[in-house]
Formats: sequence, C-alpha cells, structure tokens
Amino acid sequence: MELRQMEYLVTLADERHFTRAAQLMGVSQSGLSAGIRGLEQELGASLFTRTTRRVEPTDAALALLPHARALLDQARAARDAVVHATHQVSGTLRIGTEQCLGVIDATALIDRFHRRHPQVEIQFRQAGSHDLIDSVRADALDVAFVAAAAHLGTLPHHALGHEDLVLVCPPEHPLADVAVASWEQLAVEDHVDFDPTWGVRPLTDAAFESRGLMRRVRFQVSDVHTLLDFVDRGLGVAIVPRHVSNKPQASRLATVAMPHDAPRWEVSVVQSQRAGVDSAAPHLLELLADAPACRGAVPVGDGREEASMASETLPA
Repeated sequence: MELRQMEYLVTLADERHFTRAAQLMGVSQSGLSAGIRGLEQELGASLFTRTTRRVEPTDAALALLPHARALLDQARAARDAVVHATHQVSGTLRIGTEQCLGVIDATALIDRFHRRHPQVEIQFRQAGSHDLIDSVRADALDVAFVAAAAHLGTLPHHALGHEDLVLVCPPEHPLADVAVASWEQLAVEDHVDFDPTWGVRPLTDAAFESRGLMRRVRFQVSDVHTLLDFVDRGLGVAIVPRHVSNKPQASRLATVAMPHDAPRWEVSVVQSQRAGVDSAAPHLLELLADAPACRGAVPVGDGREEASMASETLPA
C-alpha cells in the first residue's frame, strides 16, 4: 500500500464524493478512481459503495481508515523531523486569518509549522479579511489567509481555491423550496451578514448594488456560528460560502443555489512585501502543498489548477 493511496482513501472517505475528493487531491477523477481500485485489488476488499450522488465507505474502509490516518501522520512527522534536524529556523512569524476559510485549515497548518520549527515564535491574529490585508500592507503581519481578491493590490498573493456562494434559510422559509433564488427575491428578505471587513460581505453588497437593488442587513455579526443561529431562529436569511452550509450548525437549514452570475468567494494567502531573506514566512508557505482543507469545504474548478497554485511559493 502506498501513501498516495492512503491519501486517496482518507480524502474520499471524508468528502464522500469523487469529484470533490479529486479536486482536493489535485488529481483527475479517473486518477482517483484508479488509485482506489488498485487499493481494493491489493486488499481483496471493496472499500466504497458507489451511487450516482455520493459514495459511502464500507466496513473494510472504516476498519482501514484509522491506520491510514496514522500512516499519513507518521509520514508528515518523519518529514518534519528531518527538516527540524537539518534546518533550524528561528525568529518571529506573525500570522492572520479570517475565521473558517474552508479552502484551507489554517489551524492545522500552523500546528504543523510549530512542530516542524519550534524555535519560531508565532503571533496569531483572527480578523476580517480587509483588516488583515491592511495589516499585511502596514507590515504588522507577515502572512495572512484572506477571502478578498479585489483589495489585494500589488501585495504578493496566491489564490488557494474558491467556492460558490449559496443561500441558507430555515426549511419552512418560502425560498427553501426554490431551485435558484433570484436577486429580486433576495432583495426583499431580511439578511444576516458579516461585518464589512469580512471577505464575503463586500462581494454580496457589490452584487446587489450593481443590479440597482437594496437589501436589508438586519443582523451584522463577526462569527459564523452566530450567523447560523440567527438564520436557524428565522430572523433572516444569509448568503455564505458553500462550506458554511455544510457545518453541523447548519444541518437543519435549507441550502439554495444563487443565480449563475453570483460572484465566487476566493481564498488567497498574502505575504508582506517587506519580508526579509531570513523571514520564517516561506517555511510556512512551503507546507501549503499538502495542507488539509476544512472538513466540508467544496472548492470548485478543475482541481489541477488549484493544486498547482497551492504548490507554488510566494515571492519573498
């Protein structure tokens, strides 16, 4: 059994969808399928039951998963141990991120960096994307993971992935049964939305304004779970990145597609232009190639593009 096959197994078991798993792995769907078939042939057991809409792990896969995860953890630890023994990195690394970006699990990435480079002092800040970008521009942060493409200017940055926006509303709401919510239908609703510094808020505001529509944001929050709680109580609807609709706190809510011309939500990593040659930032960014995504994230695109983007290193 190869480590790559273990990665396929774990990702497919987590996503339960071949297309999403292939996108996250940066491979074609046929390549993922071939890898899983090869593993099944080697083990002499079926690992997934396939339907037209999703896949489910079999008992054999569920028995194998803990061992597969352990093997992957050991492989990462082994690589990190070698790096730690041969490349002593010190100094301070100032990192910022918006809450629950979906495309990248920043907490897991920072944890791995700390284990690999324990002598680096990490300073972490969580805030809205626009505030974080301003902090990077002012050299108050070295690296930031943000969801705002239009505000980056000339800052060194790289797109890590993107998602569609969707509407979430209570199941008893009139829009819960529509296939696609129109802009006109959305404009007359009460909305729950994030603080304007969060990446998704300016996207949504601009979408309505460009169509000459006004919407009512009755509840402005700075926390994903508070937003979902307001929606669940029927106090408003919310337009969010798709991975937010997959959170356990949204399990009761209906998810409705947005119009085809809705903007896409894009996650990027941004680096300070003033980072010196001895900066620890490149050592964090080199871990992006196999950084885990948040559970339930659903990046869109062909997958190969995103894998290529994530594997490149930003300029120092």
